[in-house]
Amino acid sequence: MTQLTLKQFNAHYYYKTDLIKLCRRYNLPTYGTKAELTRYLRAYLSGIPKQQILPVRQPKLPRTRLSHNDISLSTPLVDSGFSFNREARQFFADYFGVPQFSFKKKMAVIKRKAEADHDLTMTVGDLIRAYQQPDNLVKQSQEEATYQWNHFVKAFCADPDSSRFNQKIKVAAILWHHVKRSSKSKNYQHRLLKKYAVEIQTFIK
Repeated sequence: MTQLTLKQFNAHYYYKTDLIKLCRRYNLPTYGTKAELTRYLRAYLSGIPKQQILPVRQPKLPRTRLSHNDISLSTPLVDSGFSFNREARQFFADYFGVPQFSFKKKMAVIKRKAEADHDLTMTVGDLIRAYQQPDNLVKQSQEEATYQWNHFVKAFCADPDSSRFNQKIKVAAILWHHVKRSSKSKNYQHRLLKKYAVEIQTFIK
């Protein structure tokens, strides 16, 4: 099996299941978000010894789930059994006095950061206070980079001219490779097809 290079890795789009398989192949941590798994692989392919690539977060151990009556503002986010499930949704609905409550991406970012830092002092009350603050935390998170790529691919596929290519994801990956390294907007723009026409012409049907 040939060794994957960093250039090849950056030029390809991977689903989370693909990233997990690659991490297993190179004996890297396999638990985490797409952004975390991608970080492990890029570090390894950049030459960092795998022994030095440590997991950001540990897998959650099985534990009794908290009912909505067990959850309070002082409930720790880490190692307490708290998770974003139906019981937590009911607690937040009761707290905010609404018939239904929907979890926001920002809440997951806050909880993952607490897990990564192993912050046992971060509570549900802290989560609520952070949740009510501006969304800068989400915008600055590593996970947001994954969403930027997803938005880029969707916008590219929505462009009628993308139908000219027989491997859309590969073409999108080539364009994204240039965009993400530039200081300009990370959004897809039609002009990219002309700017990098030489690189993507082999994928024209």
